[in-house]
Amino acid sequence: MIKNNRKIKMRRRRSVFLCIIVILILCTICIFVRNYSGAAFTKVSSKKVVTHKKVAAQKKKKLDLEDKDKGIEVFKMKSDPGEVMPWVDQKESTKKIAYLTFDDGPSINTTKILKILDDNKIKATFFLIGKNAERYPELVKSELADNNSVANHTYSHILNYREGPEVFLEDVKKCDSVLKNIAGDKYIQNFMRFPGGAFESQKRLEPFRQAVTNAGYRFLNWNDMNGDADHPNVPVDTLINNVKKYTQGKKIVVILMHDAAAKSTTVQALPTIIDYLKSQGFVFGKLE
Repeated sequence: MIKNNRKIKMRRRRSVFLCIIVILILCTICIFVRNYSGAAFTKVSSKKVVTHKKVAAQKKKKLDLEDKDKGIEVFKMKSDPGEVMPWVDQKESTKKIAYLTFDDGPSINTTKILKILDDNKIKATFFLIGKNAERYPELVKSELADNNSVANHTYSHILNYREGPEVFLEDVKKCDSVLKNIAGDKYIQNFMRFPGGAFESQKRLEPFRQAVTNAGYRFLNWNDMNGDADHPNVPVDTLINNVKKYTQGKKIVVILMHDAAAKSTTVQALPTIIDYLKSQGFVFGKLE
């Protein structure tokens, strides 16, 4: 009898011991699963948060750019090579649009011009000389950061055109390489302005016009100007009066101005020119 009782007690102890072991094992498994799941959830959640933040940042950047362009007319150019003439393509527009264009930069005056544009919440198109862009790459980036348009104005800006169309085209391509190194694909590619312009009436430049067109480039002249190309630091009143004279009777104007060290009066005249255009009912645009 005593032996049987001992056996029963021993079995009970073993059962209790086994139960305890099983419970411990189950608890360990539960803790492991919970920690693993929590870590996995945290990892997934963190990834989702990072992705969400990235998407939110991209949306904000897009909205910021759209806000910067609010009220700005954007002339979307065709991809066809050759001369671009907004005053012809937009002749049926119900709006009066002024496209401010600045040649020859960047320069020591670029930051001043950008501030005036920003103060007035308008944009412009900058035609850059390649060697100047190399000298002031941060100014190129500033122009783009403010959502202005940037394009090619040759690398060397040789005005006499004695070097021949092939050499000229290589100079254009060299400027493209410089802009691409600085701006990536943010500048207007395959788009340029000739130093001094290249109008149809300038028959000697026809081979040059044809060379850039055959190479796939579009190019822009102008139908309005402030006259700052006549000589360094043209008087402010003269610059303003020139714009008034050449704007008269026109609905779409592409205004030639210059961003160069010797054009400080251009900077001084710019606020008044902008105010005059506004008073005449013009809105402002840029090319893309």
